[in-house]
Amino acid sequence: MPVSRYALDRATAERYAHRALDALATRYPYATQHLTLSARDVQLPERLHPIFFGSYDWHSSVHMHWSLLRLLRLFPDLVLRDRITQHFAARFTAANARAELAYFQCFNGYERPYGWAWLVTLSAELALMADHETTQPLWRITADRIRPLADHIFSQWQAFLPLAHYPQRAGTHANSAFSLILAHRAATTLGHSEAKRALVKAARKWFAKDTDYPIAYEPSGSDFLSNGLCEALLMSELNPNFPAWWERFSPDAALRRNWQTPPKVGSRTDGQLVHLDGLCLSRAWCLRRLAATQPSLAAEFNRGANRHLRAALPHVTGGDFVATHWLVSFALLALTDR
Repeated sequence: MPVSRYALDRATAERYAHRALDALATRYPYATQHLTLSARDVQLPERLHPIFFGSYDWHSSVHMHWSLLRLLRLFPDLVLRDRITQHFAARFTAANARAELAYFQCFNGYERPYGWAWLVTLSAELALMADHETTQPLWRITADRIRPLADHIFSQWQAFLPLAHYPQRAGTHANSAFSLILAHRAATTLGHSEAKRALVKAARKWFAKDTDYPIAYEPSGSDFLSNGLCEALLMSELNPNFPAWWERFSPDAALRRNWQTPPKVGSRTDGQLVHLDGLCLSRAWCLRRLAATQPSLAAEFNRGANRHLRAALPHVTGGDFVATHWLVSFALLALTDR
């Protein structure tokens, strides 16, 4: 099956934009990952996070906002264009942006590393929107308002990474490789050269000597990331000697079939089990990217990506909120990251 069959068309973009806007307007259920230091800290989500409430939790709100931006940048004449711009104008006020920054200044380590990675990715997408659409001042204003929070998070990364002697190899939010991929790209777009050097140094410290990846241990029951594929994608982008690294790291062809086979999703109304649909999408993202760096494996990787997309794409916008509040973002990584 040709890879080109799985591309983002206008009808799908409109459907994804509807889903993202609906998710961001859904205030409850909401999972507040908030450290309560006193009774004063018990607040409604929109008081704690006046921009990033809705869509179940803080990081999902961030990356569903990113989804809207990515969709609008690729399809500037979306039917929902006015609704999207009105949403951003209402949420990303100067006061709201200051409140989001103040929260991070008060609660060190909040949403590290996954939420950090998506926030700087959102900031980078806003910068691209501002450059891309010079007739719409909203995007430059919004980019400028959220940039201090992105700068703060990059400074937090620079402080944290030298202290972290070991990576997190989970298949969920704590995964180090996934966050470093997003953060390094954002640092490049935003011109954060010092943060970029710190991210590269951490990636090489954590992963450069890895060999014989134990692929048989994937997936775990609530994975939405492949630790092995995320690590490989990270090193393909940061390691100039990637082919030699891959030879040491890669499982043999028989074992790599594990990365070709979509996982079984036992329930799509269980918030943890449905993570496996996200695993299909993130595997497809990694496999498609790696296919471009490994010509000898391109056919194998593209076939695997197609299998995973075929399994997961029908569930991105339909079904229970435990899935639809976030899967659009991972579908867009798989379909639009070139």
